[in-house]
Amino acid sequence: MRVIYNEQMGELATMLGEMAGMAGSAMDRATQSLLQADLALAEQVITESDRIAEMITLAEERAFALLALQAPVAGDLRQVVSAIQIVADVNRMGALALHVAKVARRRHPNHALPEAVNGYFAEMGRIAVSMGNTAKEVLETRDPERAAQLNDEDEAMDDLHRHLFSLLMDREWKHGVAAAVDVTLLGRYYERFADHAVEIGRRVVFLVTGVLPPDQDSADAERI
Repeated sequence: MRVIYNEQMGELATMLGEMAGMAGSAMDRATQSLLQADLALAEQVITESDRIAEMITLAEERAFALLALQAPVAGDLRQVVSAIQIVADVNRMGALALHVAKVARRRHPNHALPEAVNGYFAEMGRIAVSMGNTAKEVLETRDPERAAQLNDEDEAMDDLHRHLFSLLMDREWKHGVAAAVDVTLLGRYYERFADHAVEIGRRVVFLVTGVLPPDQDSADAERI
């Protein structure tokens, strides 16, 4: 039974890593569709979201089957519960990439973004894709030190988001209300994508060490 459990957990971990990588790839294509007003790329992200959804459902089924059939305790239970929570985070990452692609499609053939903010979103997209790849890596390697590094990338994302918000509040903003709404929503999508990647890192650290790192957002709020 123990051998079977280990094999099933290994398969589930591999699936989680693959899904995180798919979410990162989806955000990469979604960002390019946004910056280039590329309808074909946006449609590709939207179409492939079904594949991610299928894998999410399968991963959830496998995790709950492990919980029900193997009756894990102690460290084994920690692995299964963490896997269920990670599935939810990967699901949200994929959904956020989908939201970005849908904005690009809705505004096509026009660009959804004013040229003035393209640089912000190019960098936010780069960070988001990097974090998706890192999440995939730590799910496969279970390296707690590498998982903790996701916080550094998240801080860079948060800095960009704050600068972007400051730009929107500036009296010199000349791009209208509709563009401001799109930029606000899109900025939030990227920020939340990064937050879910960080949460995956926290869960991996918990998996390996048995200690859940503090939520960085909560810690920041306490310092403020």
